[in-house]
Amino acid sequence: MKHLLALLPFLFFACVKKTIVTSMPNEPAPFGPVPIKAQLDWQRLEYNAFVHFNMNTFTNIEWGMGSESPTTFNPTALDCRQWARVCKEAGMKGIILTAKHHDGFCLWPSKYTEHSVKNSPWKNGKGDVVRELSDACKEYGLKFGVYLSPWDRNHPAYGKPEYLTYFRNQLRELLTNYGPIFEVWFDGANGGDGYYGGANEKREVDRQNYYDWPTTHKLVYELQPNAIIFSDAGPGCRWVGNEDGYAGETNWSALRLKEFYPGSPNYKELTNGHADGYAWVPAECDVSIRPGWYYHPEQDDKVKSLERMTDIYYNSVGRNGLLLLNLPVDTRGLVHENDAARLMELKKLLQKDFATNFAAGKKATANDERGNGFEAKNALDGSPDTYWATKDDVKTASLEIDLGGKKSISRLVLQEQIKLGQRVTSFKAFAQQNGQWEPFAEGTTIGYKRILRFAKTEAEKVKIEFEGRAVLCISEVGVY
Repeated sequence: MKHLLALLPFLFFACVKKTIVTSMPNEPAPFGPVPIKAQLDWQRLEYNAFVHFNMNTFTNIEWGMGSESPTTFNPTALDCRQWARVCKEAGMKGIILTAKHHDGFCLWPSKYTEHSVKNSPWKNGKGDVVRELSDACKEYGLKFGVYLSPWDRNHPAYGKPEYLTYFRNQLRELLTNYGPIFEVWFDGANGGDGYYGGANEKREVDRQNYYDWPTTHKLVYELQPNAIIFSDAGPGCRWVGNEDGYAGETNWSALRLKEFYPGSPNYKELTNGHADGYAWVPAECDVSIRPGWYYHPEQDDKVKSLERMTDIYYNSVGRNGLLLLNLPVDTRGLVHENDAARLMELKKLLQKDFATNFAAGKKATANDERGNGFEAKNALDGSPDTYWATKDDVKTASLEIDLGGKKSISRLVLQEQIKLGQRVTSFKAFAQQNGQWEPFAEGTTIGYKRILRFAKTEAEKVKIEFEGRAVLCISEVGVY
């Protein structure tokens, strides 16, 4: 029965939405689990911002106890439009806000608690950070998401059944009053020491069963049917199992979903996913631009280096994951200048890395081709909807690209047509130099996107050999 309950969120998710699988003549059959449209749209965002800004910003700690006075929250120059502008200029596609962290303080004037901005001096208690950021995201064309901590160290009923009503009431406020929500973030940190309305005690909960997650997930989908739910086990997307921003070199978007829940002890398996997983739950790679998740003035000179930021990008987006980069908004209520400067440096570097795709529009040939709309040329046409596919039962094949002359290359981008599942188990890339094929890159899984960096290599032609567990469906190949 427990296993069935664990499956309910995924089953509900699968039933209330159509899959994105089409029925073109001669199209390969889906293999294994496949994403629904909302998951594919989410994956294509690639790079989003996490904003940790709350009571902890003003107490200069990472996790508050819940006993903090609302009067402590008092940004001097809060400007959510500045956050959105910085994120937009950096190339991010969405922002997720910590609407309530573990200390229970709410960034919106919730009618279910006094522990919120309505009792702070900011804007004389008339402010609403969630409103201001949702409006700013609309203005700048960004997606907007919310983080609502399941753990609440302020609420007196935490750990008791009645707390769940409170939790869902707050979730309903967030999902009905602020427009479209693209992602709802549930943390895996649950239970421990807290203020709990003055009890000042330690409260442990059964993380797997206390929250009755199927009921909460059902509420999310009723109110925001296109939202992606994040947790250790999704069901929309999963934690990558670390806070370094690194997905596994082998990264399956599939997961044996019933084996996980928020706070699962086997979380390290989330880094790689499961080749035999039955649910499509892609990885989200969360990491902060600084050592801490919240702003600490002593970390102003500890913003991650450009080299580290670049590594994070290539090991998240470049390994079939989505990068969720945290920006600790400061006590003024602004993204700090040092953080913004680093974001712009990263953007410029990535623009340089991917300035020219030498494969775009070039001639592609394959040693096996399905034909009838699934030719090799589709892998070079720049469209995410077309793809090269092999004939039925052909799981190993190669694609050769004539670069039209000698080119100096150092980046390879590969994409599968994941609407039909994830198939590739390994690949090897070769460069033709003076008529000879020399290997320059190799890897295991691909999924939505795989990016490989390698030493500058001279090539007139490039060949990639793929091995899969079903008919190959390669959406895009880029050579930079």
